[in-house]
Amino acid sequence: MAEPKDLMVILGLSDDADRYSHMAMKLLQQYGYQNILGVNPGLTEVEGVKVVPSVEDVPNRPHTLTVYVNPKRLEPMIPGILKMNPKRIILNPGTESKTLMQAAQDKGIEVEAACTLVMLRSRQF
Repeated sequence: MAEPKDLMVILGLSDDADRYSHMAMKLLQQYGYQNILGVNPGLTEVEGVKVVPSVEDVPNRPHTLTVYVNPKRLEPMIPGILKMNPKRIILNPGTESKTLMQAAQDKGIEVEAACTLVMLRSRQF
């Protein structure tokens, strides 16, 4: 189980409140997670949450990387994700990548094809 102090990284964080990545950020905050970092090359901050341009710019090993980018955009990021070495990767609906799943599992990283919002609300996060 993740702790509120653990680093949570949202790959594909959006500043659009109607996007699921934005909803995940808000729900993580609502559930007490304070150490959140977004990854999006077009943003530097979303409502006080720092955003870095790429996975290579994530400064520390995250507990959880929750993914909100489609597999075609995700595939080139796989080496950087593996180097980041998160404890867990959540592939939200529509982001499932068999390549990332296999590569992460081969490295011993827990991978779940699940919805972060549902996981939080059902206390499975």
